[in-house]
Amino acid sequence: MSAAARAHPRRRPVLAVDVVGVLNVVGTLVAYLSLAPLLPAAVALGYEESPWPFLAVTAIAGGLGLATMLATRGDHRLGIREGFLVVSLTWLVAAAIGAMPYVFSGEPQVNDLVDAYFEGMSGFSTTGGSILTDVEALPRGLAMWRQFSQWLGGIGIIVLALAVLPRLRVGGRQLLEHELPGPEIESLSTRIRDTARRIWILYVALTAALFTILVALWATGVDDEISPFHAIAHAFTTIPTAGFSTKANSIEAFAPATQWVIVLFMVLGGINFALMYRALVRRQPRTAARDEELRLYLALLVVGALLLIVEIWTEDVVSGWSAVREGVFTAVSTMTTTGYSVADYNTWPALALMTIVGLMFVGGSAGSTSGSVKVVRHVLLGKILRREIDQTMHPEVVRPVWLNRTVVDERTLRGVSSFILLYIGIFILGALVLAIDAARTGLELSTIDAVSVSASMLSNVGPAFGVGGPLGSFAPFSDFSKLVMIALMWMGRLEIIPIVVLLSRHYWRSS
Repeated sequence: MSAAARAHPRRRPVLAVDVVGVLNVVGTLVAYLSLAPLLPAAVALGYEESPWPFLAVTAIAGGLGLATMLATRGDHRLGIREGFLVVSLTWLVAAAIGAMPYVFSGEPQVNDLVDAYFEGMSGFSTTGGSILTDVEALPRGLAMWRQFSQWLGGIGIIVLALAVLPRLRVGGRQLLEHELPGPEIESLSTRIRDTARRIWILYVALTAALFTILVALWATGVDDEISPFHAIAHAFTTIPTAGFSTKANSIEAFAPATQWVIVLFMVLGGINFALMYRALVRRQPRTAARDEELRLYLALLVVGALLLIVEIWTEDVVSGWSAVREGVFTAVSTMTTTGYSVADYNTWPALALMTIVGLMFVGGSAGSTSGSVKVVRHVLLGKILRREIDQTMHPEVVRPVWLNRTVVDERTLRGVSSFILLYIGIFILGALVLAIDAARTGLELSTIDAVSVSASMLSNVGPAFGVGGPLGSFAPFSDFSKLVMIALMWMGRLEIIPIVVLLSRHYWRSS
């Protein structure tokens, strides 16, 4: 070794992430999440079914969570780096917990661990795609777990943890921002735990309101199909814009009145919850009326619905009020990334299918339970493009980008542009890989089918076209394709950036 090397020895890179602290928080979240299977266990008992698959999950997940907490206890502080890792790991673990009841119950429709994990990830990511071929054959307890997992995933396990665990207040804002995806989160209060709690109160209130209305429709004889069991099951998956149904033909099984009620609550689920809280609870409707994202969100819903109505009516698929109902429902369900259906749109004309794919890339509002790109990013991208055109004509002009009468900082604008580029790139790569694997395995998958599956998984919509359509199942896909779709659901739910950051060498090293 030279004298220079001895004088300046090479320093070992220092791990920049408090992994032990991350594991401690994830263990805490798992311990609390392990209580969730007690609800379907109670349902199973009520229907004289065996509750042991759910009790086993509670015991195993609770034991592992508590053991991790004890093994990693200490003085830990969560920063932004740890926030990325906590959220990413929590969703992987939550999907595993979601998969366990399918495995323990011996459900014959779930062929292996990949199928079970697919269903678990689809539940907690609120995607709504399924490998089940006969959902109505599920035991009532397992059917309720399937619905309840989407309700838990809708507003986010992390937000729930911030609302009930005071110890997570340190670094809590970073966790909330990663859990309620979008360029920025408007706080309801200065204390992050109060913000999370208020969002959850609104979430629970909307769920209760929908359940009450659906039960009233059943009790008054308007819809004999929407029994209390089906009412709570669909309340659990409508507010989180998730899309699992207890019926094989989804919402088509229910009366038109029920379908219109669900349309309303899907629209509400796609609105920024902080904005909704201000408008409904604090009685500040003008705040909502002035919001640029909300105005464009509602406008795009109307435009999408009109396009589908015209396309299916003029092509003689269906006409009259049925065309209006099916067009509006499909547009709202797709754009809010809910994934319910009232018709098999595989039979619709090509232009209608293209409209549906386009709506998959719109999404709801930032701070909502919807997936996809989010409307606010489309708003900002349009403003960025307009500024670039203006500055091309007038290079000397300095023009900031405004949103809701506030200047948007350049860092946020760069983040929006980067996100959209990553989103498009991952979507194209996903479609390509799925198409290649389908050709390898002999699965009949057209180009538009592959495009729709990739878009649906990444946008957390659920149903696609072809075999994975609204009345189909993803069971025919190979295990490799299912793993690709699981990765797309995971990235889509966390909005890509946290996962891309984890793949960076600089994330893990401080030098």
